[in-house]
Amino acid sequence: MTVDNFKTVSVICGQCPLLTDYNPQKEQVPAVEAIVQAKPPASVGLISRAVSSLMQMHKNGPHKKTRKSRNPLLGNPFAKGVVLKTLIKKPKKPNSANRKCVLVRLSNGKEMIAYIPGIGHNLQEHNIVLVRVGRVQDCPGVKLKCVRGKYDLPHVVKQKV
Repeated sequence: MTVDNFKTVSVICGQCPLLTDYNPQKEQVPAVEAIVQAKPPASVGLISRAVSSLMQMHKNGPHKKTRKSRNPLLGNPFAKGVVLKTLIKKPKKPNSANRKCVLVRLSNGKEMIAYIPGIGHNLQEHNIVLVRVGRVQDCPGVKLKCVRGKYDLPHVVKQKV
């Protein structure tokens, strides 16, 4: 095979290792034409490659995933809400006390369950409370706590001894 033929065929098809035994006197022309007519797969193109080059990695820096915030109030420390219903939640396995909770419609539109800390409360439907982030470890799904002494939820009354 001459150098000119090899160059033209390898430039057209891009697959040189298959053409090393090419002999024009033998009837191998159909195989070469089939290789020349075969198109490379579309995923080989530079645009569709998912692997970054070293220069791209150097420019962009390390790839950091953006994680969704676990804060139930979307980054705010407090939220105002209206009580929809008072609830009594049962804690998880080793504990047995009843936890006083309320279902609250928050100012951001979400409806969530909030725990009422302390002994005794007078919350009813339509009362306004301020809630903060703080989960109750033994009650699944309770991720907020009510703030005592704000809006319609008074401070804890001191016990008489």
